[in-house]
Amino acid sequence: MKLRVSTVFCVAAALSGFGRLEAQNWFQASSPSARCCMGMVFDGSGTLLFGGVQGYYSTLGDTWKLEEGGWFQLAPANSPTPREGPGMAHDAATETVVMFGGSATLFGSCCGDLNETWIWDGTTWTQAFPPVSPPARRFDGQGMAYDAANGNVVLFGGATQSGTVLGDTWTWDGKTRTWTQHFPAASPSARGFAGITYDGETGRVILFGGYDGTKNLADTWAWDGTNWQQRLPATSPPARSGHSLAYDALLKEVVLFSGSGNTDTWVWKSGNWTQVFPATIPHDRYSFGMGYDHLAHSVVIFGGFSVSGGGPILGDTWKLAIAP
Repeated sequence: MKLRVSTVFCVAAALSGFGRLEAQNWFQASSPSARCCMGMVFDGSGTLLFGGVQGYYSTLGDTWKLEEGGWFQLAPANSPTPREGPGMAHDAATETVVMFGGSATLFGSCCGDLNETWIWDGTTWTQAFPPVSPPARRFDGQGMAYDAANGNVVLFGGATQSGTVLGDTWTWDGKTRTWTQHFPAASPSARGFAGITYDGETGRVILFGGYDGTKNLADTWAWDGTNWQQRLPATSPPARSGHSLAYDALLKEVVLFSGSGNTDTWVWKSGNWTQVFPATIPHDRYSFGMGYDHLAHSVVIFGGFSVSGGGPILGDTWKLAIAP
């Protein structure tokens, strides 16, 4: 099986090895500004992006949509305040997007962590006021995932601006608009900046890595709706944080990319991690947006921080797909 990794800006170019770069039919009149630490998820009709951090540094509160024609800025009647590091997931049970947390202040500043819950209905944002909410936190990555087997959104861990890492598990029921805390018999250790996504092959939510306040981690966990179970694959990606996971529904595998100085691509399938080697790969990055576009059958990434480039915030869009 060949994979294609491409930017939406490129002209056709032949590549050797694992795949090839191809021109796309997208024409961008505009694009989100370069940023990291945004919320980003496929919402059923396109890739929805909210907020993040730009420049050196300021929080953002804009909403964008990536569809077949490119990126388009939206103008909802109501919108959350600017923030960095929110968690975001598409709630398929209600055909909405739920966003939680983030921080109104940046990189260690005091007291800006949020515990707000917002709902995107395809047109505008509405703040929900559940009777109980998880404690405030930021994710700077995919901190939440929709659990299709159980019909709810799973939230795990995260970090506060003071540097505390969290290890709690919550689920969001979009029909009743309630958060429920779980106390599983087994659980990953507290951490922030982990990758998390639903694995349609096994019907489990998969979590990999993250930062525990002292070091990066390389463990793999699966959530079954009641408990977390650690997986012990024969091979595994190196320890990292700030990476992202997405489930490729066409290939029935979880894709992991980059994080904390890495540029490698891994897939989780049949209980094991395998590294894959596309001929062309995006710049290294962490705290970027990533999701699976079910209409284009492609994993999409946008933005993030680059380590090897001296820390610039990126504004590029890439997709990973099967070569024709």
